[in-house]
Amino acid sequence: MQPTRPGRPDPRAQAQQAQLAASLAGAVDLAAVKARSEAAARAQAAPPPSAATPAGAPGSAVVDVTEATFQTEVLDRSFQVPVVLDLWAEWCGPCKQLSPVLERLAAEGGGSWVLAKVDVDANPALAQGLRVQGIPAVKAVWQGQLVAEFTGAIPEEQARQFVTELVRATTGGAVPGAGPDAEDEGMDDPRLDAAEAALDRGDLEAAEAAYAAILETEPDHPVAGLALRQVRLIRRAEAAGPGAVAAADAAPDDVEAQTRAADFQLGTGDVEGAFTRLVDVVRRTAGDDRDRARQHLVELFDVVGPEDQRVVAARRQLMAALY
Repeated sequence: MQPTRPGRPDPRAQAQQAQLAASLAGAVDLAAVKARSEAAARAQAAPPPSAATPAGAPGSAVVDVTEATFQTEVLDRSFQVPVVLDLWAEWCGPCKQLSPVLERLAAEGGGSWVLAKVDVDANPALAQGLRVQGIPAVKAVWQGQLVAEFTGAIPEEQARQFVTELVRATTGGAVPGAGPDAEDEGMDDPRLDAAEAALDRGDLEAAEAAYAAILETEPDHPVAGLALRQVRLIRRAEAAGPGAVAAADAAPDDVEAQTRAADFQLGTGDVEGAFTRLVDVVRRTAGDDRDRARQHLVELFDVVGPEDQRVVAARRQLMAALY
């Protein structure tokens, strides 16, 4: 995996980097990738959701969805922000308790996630396709995939926890379109040249220092942040060494040992193993340990890439472990 900016020639990697790049390139369903790419492109062209748009209207943080608009307002939109489906019916008493809570939380989210309301009586094909067994039913969609769900009315505190963990596990709370296209601006940043020159000569330490220097003056730089995480992963995988997995297996409660082992596994091609290891840590820990494991796992997701099916599957597992 060679950190670089989009549209620039890839520098030639050293053997360790080439091994990591090869290990991260898994076989995928090309038809599914094409469909997901098309949905992502439509989402990129669409305006981001906004809490200022009237509730129920397209592009709102709370939108009414039908079979005709499901593709645009749920599947396509889920490539911008997570979408929470609220499946309800007029005759359902518990639905009338839960729906206002979800609507209020979506408005508070300010466009960081979308609540898509589906009347199951008016849209039976959607209810059948989503395998709704009872209502109210809530299902979370991220990048075209179901990642979490629950059935029945729950207290506001639990609903807030559900959407909070969903946002943390997906976008981290970022709101698309909140400012200029920062990534395009970052592509032409001359400060990146020093980092890329260091990568050309295989000097990962110098590349890390160059990216870190950019972030010291511009913490939200759109390119340097991800590139720095990539470089650090390569260095961590190399430093962890082959004994990291055995050490972690011998100390299951040592979160640092688990993250080192996950880094080594990712760097040597065992992507699913790295993800599963950290999901298991999240599942059996609490408090700061749980948050450290979750944050490390999300960083590994960023390195592998959101389109990778292994990331999609692991995000579902993470949501199940968190909630």
